[in-house]
Amino acid sequence: MTPNNHLAKISQILDALSEELDVSPAKYREAEAHYESVGQWLDADDSNLAGSQPSIYPQGSFALGTAVKPLGNEEYDVDAVCLLQLTREQVSQPKLKRMVGDRLKHPSSRYKEMIDPKDGGRRCWTIRFAESSKFHLDILPAIPDPYLRQPLPTPGSRKWTDTGILLTDRKTWNNPAAQWPRSNPKGFAAWFKEQMRVSLNQAKEMQAKEIRAEVETIEDLDVRTPLQRLIQILKRHRDVRYNGDADKPISIIITTLAARAYENESSVNEAMSKVVPKMLQYIETRNGIIWVPNPVNQEENFADKWTEKPRKKELFFDWIRGLQEDYSRLVRNEDLSQVGDYLNRSFGAHVSKTVVRKLHLPMTAFPTVIVSKKPERSTTPRIKIPAQASKPWGVGKWRKR
Repeated sequence: MTPNNHLAKISQILDALSEELDVSPAKYREAEAHYESVGQWLDADDSNLAGSQPSIYPQGSFALGTAVKPLGNEEYDVDAVCLLQLTREQVSQPKLKRMVGDRLKHPSSRYKEMIDPKDGGRRCWTIRFAESSKFHLDILPAIPDPYLRQPLPTPGSRKWTDTGILLTDRKTWNNPAAQWPRSNPKGFAAWFKEQMRVSLNQAKEMQAKEIRAEVETIEDLDVRTPLQRLIQILKRHRDVRYNGDADKPISIIITTLAARAYENESSVNEAMSKVVPKMLQYIETRNGIIWVPNPVNQEENFADKWTEKPRKKELFFDWIRGLQEDYSRLVRNEDLSQVGDYLNRSFGAHVSKTVVRKLHLPMTAFPTVIVSKKPERSTTPRIKIPAQASKPWGVGKWRKR
């Protein structure tokens, strides 16, 4: 097989893999129907929340188009924000959490028996839908954050900071000196889309041509960019490698670093070969502390847990090294004789068998893979982490829902 043909085959493999991992647009719309139905209940005329104008919108992978099919018997995890138009002078964190919970558990609520746990989680209320739907919805009570007014290093970026929120967290409830936790999922989603704006528009144009429709009728959830597909692959590789380990790399760090390194590469394989090696460049150190800054809130460090629990940092660097090694083995395997074993060990047997059969690849054994929860060797990063942020982020428009 010539080098060009080999790389073309690898591209086919990664494309097929990402398609198998992808969540269909129908499932995205089902998730949307779930959280919008909850929003209607929270904002009904007889609701205790009606005066605070509750609104609900997605955050996390379903907002970014990077959700993957559940692994094994796991459920789709849909995250949503329930925003109340109140100030922190009007409501405390415990009261905000209780207000939303009281409405969800109202005697007339269809959701009252679906709340699990009954007293809520650390930050969210979780609704577990019928087992057949394989959905659970985490609802995060929040209020607007009028104090987040730090401009980003690009003109016109204030609209991203203006969507900041203050949220509840049991860990800070009983500490009078603690500030409300902050977040900005809408701003992050807008930034993420801008990072892939060129490839997103191209994907929508291609979809419109295929179905002979106007580009304007194609929704973001109907297409996937190479960045989104790359992130899906990276998350599944992490899940299989660490097999439920609570210290595994978190999705927001993987997503942020990949998005910052992405330069609108036109294929998943090109993104894998060019984006992943650059991800570590966007990790900073500030006063001796490792930072993965939130691109829409420079005061938030997505890697803040790495200091209090160093094993989280160790597993991150172990994962990204393992990811690169696995990909290198695939590239070096010119006759693809080991592709089945590679896919199985990196992404799980079910999806691997499907890809192998779909592309008529060499069949190899699919043994049960048991992944150690501890790195096999030292995971101290052999890199120099930049002390300053790299190039500034882009700016783009987002449509308020």
